[in-house]
Amino acid sequence: MSVLLVDIGNTRIKWAHLTGARLSQGRAAAHSAWRSSDYSRRLFTARRGLERVVVASVAGARVNRLVLHAARRAGIPCRFIKVQRRAGGVTAGYAEPWRLGVDRFAAMAGAHALLKAVPVCVVAVGTAMTIDLVGADGRHRGGAIVPAPALMVATLLSRTHGIRRRAQGGALGGRGLFGRSTRDAIQQGARYAAAALIDRAVTEAVRLLGRPPLVVLTGGGAPQVRPLLASNSVGVPDLVLRGLAVLAQAPRTLRT
Repeated sequence: MSVLLVDIGNTRIKWAHLTGARLSQGRAAAHSAWRSSDYSRRLFTARRGLERVVVASVAGARVNRLVLHAARRAGIPCRFIKVQRRAGGVTAGYAEPWRLGVDRFAAMAGAHALLKAVPVCVVAVGTAMTIDLVGADGRHRGGAIVPAPALMVATLLSRTHGIRRRAQGGALGGRGLFGRSTRDAIQQGARYAAAALIDRAVTEAVRLLGRPPLVVLTGGGAPQVRPLLASNSVGVPDLVLRGLAVLAQAPRTLRT
């Protein structure tokens, strides 16, 4: 028997099967145009031996209803993760834990389980970039949220006529901060800005913890940011799914 783990972000959906302690290789796709039939076809075609579905979603009520409908059509129990004060070895640092994004909480649980007794700075680079500090004891010390590089670029192109006009065409492929075309300058500036904030977060973390945390990066934009970091880092593309594997064992974190 296996458990289907599903991570639904604002733009992309990722999923994998957990069989015993083994997590299968994950799959991913953009889901903005999906209907209930797409969720049925992509997630539940091979449902033999599937015991239940566990979902972390920040995509909103409409998408959640589509997933739930597809699961019910397949006859598979579906549960959505909710944030508790403490679960998966992590203690939420928010005064009101329910206000903490479930994807962030799952990512922290995944990083803490993967790197036991190591303080971590968990960074997810998706539509937004989130940074969360977790001590070696699993205590969440808080976080920060900013636009991710892709959203920074999109905002500049949509809100500034002069930059948008000059960014049409032009060379790409710059390797440093100082681009030699407007397109390069926008993209490199956004990536370096993200990297600089992460490095600053590590500096702030040393003041709180007395030692530098390991930066754990995940999300589709992470590969463009990680090479620019001065801080020690690792990349874990399926970090939220790993956290879901941990949280799926804690019944209080689940809701229909």
